[in-house]
Amino acid sequence: MNNVEKTTPFHSPGPRANDYAGRVGEADGRARMESMEGNFLGLADVDGPGDVAILPVPYELTTSYGEGTVDGPQACIAASSQVELYDPLLPEDLPAGFRLHTAPAWDGEGDSLAEQLANVQTYLADYLDGSCFPVVLGGEHGLLPAEMRALRAHPEFADGEGGDGEGNLSRLTLVQIDAHADLRDEMNGERASHACAARRALDEGVGGIIQVGVRALGREEALFLAEDGRVECFPARDLLSACSGEQGWSLLMARIADIDGPAWLTLDIDGLDGGLVPNTGTPVPGGLHYWQAVELIEALFANPDCRVLGADVVEIVPGKEGPLTEFTAAMLATKVIAAHLATLLEQRDKQEVET
Repeated sequence: MNNVEKTTPFHSPGPRANDYAGRVGEADGRARMESMEGNFLGLADVDGPGDVAILPVPYELTTSYGEGTVDGPQACIAASSQVELYDPLLPEDLPAGFRLHTAPAWDGEGDSLAEQLANVQTYLADYLDGSCFPVVLGGEHGLLPAEMRALRAHPEFADGEGGDGEGNLSRLTLVQIDAHADLRDEMNGERASHACAARRALDEGVGGIIQVGVRALGREEALFLAEDGRVECFPARDLLSACSGEQGWSLLMARIADIDGPAWLTLDIDGLDGGLVPNTGTPVPGGLHYWQAVELIEALFANPDCRVLGADVVEIVPGKEGPLTEFTAAMLATKVIAAHLATLLEQRDKQEVET
């Protein structure tokens, strides 16, 4: 008789979660009994900024195809109330003893594109200063340069050489999940277009970009990728090919494990296959599977030499036929939060052992 070990479809919980079996769902019920409408995951809010801050930025001015990202953050927050609080990386349900704050949404003030982006930067400044772990919900991807400008005040870059006393971002690695390269210098005459987000991030001084899942780009962007050593691209075709996809994915995971220093995760949900996010502004077939996105997020946070300073989940558009797009975005944002909190718990355990 073969002694075949039974397997489970779930990711094996870490050692901190061994005493957790049997209690799944209890904290969910207790926490959501105190839930407040409009808070991420339906959890009771705390005074900001908390350990993790959810930052809704309904910014939409340069979308070039489908519209609706202005409603994305609120739709994502509403969908998140149906996301399970259990994550195998954590010893108890979210928020796992930490403080999760859902900030009031950005007010959208500004009479011009430049003024709105400046106001986005001002809105983010109170949360990207190292006081908490920020998760920005968008909104179109054009808000990325404003995030980078706000991030320059983070203590991680305090010893930089910014001319105005702020640190520079030359040590920052931007990990970009996206169907599009976003490396155009301008689109329809606008250099602040969402199609130029990565290019403008480089202009802000970002040291390097790792692009994942790209499968729609123009000739100008292809030439830029070939000539500019600051950007490494792992196209969707190389990651999903029937013949060489496994090798391509292994190369990507090795590169993520090799990141040394601060990083920011920018997750344009159109980086996933269009079947998972059918209502995003510019859905493209042939994208990442959901579990690939999860594996990448977990690998990024598990890298002991990488300090993830924050993340954004953008280009969320609520669906009229169903909530799959915003629910997928909410699940990925929740995974980012869980991975970050698991890192904090690991650091706390290490400090306790050392003392």
